Amino acid sequence: MSRDSKLLGLLPIAGLILLWGWLAASGMAPKALLPSPVAVAQRLVELLGQGDFWAHIGTTLFRLITGFLIALVAGTALAILSASSEVTQTAVNAFVRILAPLPKIALYPAMILILGFGHSSKIALVAIEAAFPIYLATYQGMRNVDQKLIWAARSAGASRLHCLLFVMLPAAAPSILTGARVALVISCIVVFLSEMMSSTEGLGYVLIDAARNFRTIDMFVPIILISALGLGLGAGLSALRKRLLTGYPQA
Repeated sequence: MSRDSKLLGLLPIAGLILLWGWLAASGMAPKALLPSPVAVAQRLVELLGQGDFWAHIGTTLFRLITGFLIALVAGTALAILSASSEVTQTAVNAFVRILAPLPKIALYPAMILILGFGHSSKIALVAIEAAFPIYLATYQGMRNVDQKLIWAARSAGASRLHCLLFVMLPAAAPSILTGARVALVISCIVVFLSEMMSSTEGLGYVLIDAARNFRTIDMFVPIILISALGLGLGAGLSALRKRLLTGYPQA
């Protein structure tokens, strides 16, 4: 991505901040309900100077990244199994068709009962929600691999498993990483929601605690931070994708 494209991508964010500042300064909304961007930025700097606040950030990051990595492994493994045989493909795809449209947040109360209120239930919810886009992207990528590559490998004596792992999977890498980017965004949303619903730590808890105590300015801080974390992790994954896919014509 060129420098001009990056600057152009920042324009909507700058426009949103300017609109927010104008609405706060115009008095259309009370300051108690809509603090200015400057006030929120000052409060963010204050909170970043507190060790407890960094602990909340670390908790959210731990849950997010752990759940995402589990989803990446599980979704990719299921896609490999689906591509390995027609029977497995039919069984897994039927399972996916049933569960994919279901909002996984509806399963969260059951997860709390089984896994408790700690890290486990949040990580499980993130992993389940994020695994589906990774599985679908990986499966479609492996199904769309040029058949000539598979024929060439098999004619050279490669086994079916070798073709799956060392021909089809690498060829599907662009699709896998695209699914991973979608899953990462979903992970940010889901971990935040789960912490808002039942947690005593994390950025989602910080927002709910501020709302319960009518600290409006503190409600904006975790929203901005989770957005910044999503942008930062997404940018890192995009850079990794560009590096890993050097030489791929479709990348």
